[in-house]
Amino acid sequence: DWRGLVPYSVSHRFFLWQPLTFLFLGGGFFRLAFNLLVLWMFGCELERVWGSRFFLKYFFVCGIGAGIFVALMTSSSLVPTIGGSGALYGVLLANGVLFSDRMILLWFVLAMRAKHFVLIIGAFALYYTLTLPGSGISHLAHLSGLAIGYIYLRGWGHFRGLHRRYLEWKLKRLKKKFRVIDGGNDQDKPPYIHGGE
Repeated sequence: DWRGLVPYSVSHRFFLWQPLTFLFLGGGFFRLAFNLLVLWMFGCELERVWGSRFFLKYFFVCGIGAGIFVALMTSSSLVPTIGGSGALYGVLLANGVLFSDRMILLWFVLAMRAKHFVLIIGAFALYYTLTLPGSGISHLAHLSGLAIGYIYLRGWGHFRGLHRRYLEWKLKRLKKKFRVIDGGNDQDKPPYIHGGE
């Protein structure tokens, strides 16, 4: 009740730490081991490409965002939600976006491209969210992790584009402040002679 995400506690009792702490709890050894395997398989390469700082920021944005979304959408629920699956679905989405043509073995048997894998798990998350709301698995957290990851990646690209345009504008302003004086050609100057001659 204190560390798991209980939507009623977040919305009515202001347990605002729960969208963070629920990420570090697991629903049994095998589920935790599977989540860690997924994080290792798909997160390592993202960390190599992005660096540790951006990867951690992205992971927590997806995980905490999924927790906040679950707390908002089911604010009167007393059922606790635990696990970092929302953040892991965000990692899977980023892997599918960055390495879209990479082949993945689903259940170690069925080969498919990463972008198709992400579309399939997103469709399943949406279907289960609509049809199995009380199944004991928070499909809403999975779906919101995917959506928040997508929005964050798209927004980050737009932010970088805006930042680049801002820097170009700033450089243009600085060029106006300084006057460039043409000093002539280097051939017009006498050669430098060593030894003070």
